[in-house]
Amino acid sequence: MAKKKNKSAGSQLTNTEPRGIGAKFKEFAEFLEQSKVEMKKVVWPTQKETIQTCTAVLVLVVVMSIFLGVVDLGLSKFVEAILS
Repeated sequence: MAKKKNKSAGSQLTNTEPRGIGAKFKEFAEFLEQSKVEMKKVVWPTQKETIQTCTAVLVLVVVMSIFLGVVDLGLSKFVEAILS
């Protein structure tokens, strides 16, 4: 048989976290400090890398737009031919 858990064991835990608006400001300040530390670890791309990736994305968008336009035109003509 499964053992029953003692409900009083969970109630023995006390909430030691500070409350109030002062605690929220302290948490927010700590968050900003940690964010600043993490931002220093970021390796930012160079201008050349940024331009290359933007160019690749734009070329892909143009190619996919043309492809989807041709497929849409072909399917609309196909449906039009069937319904006529």
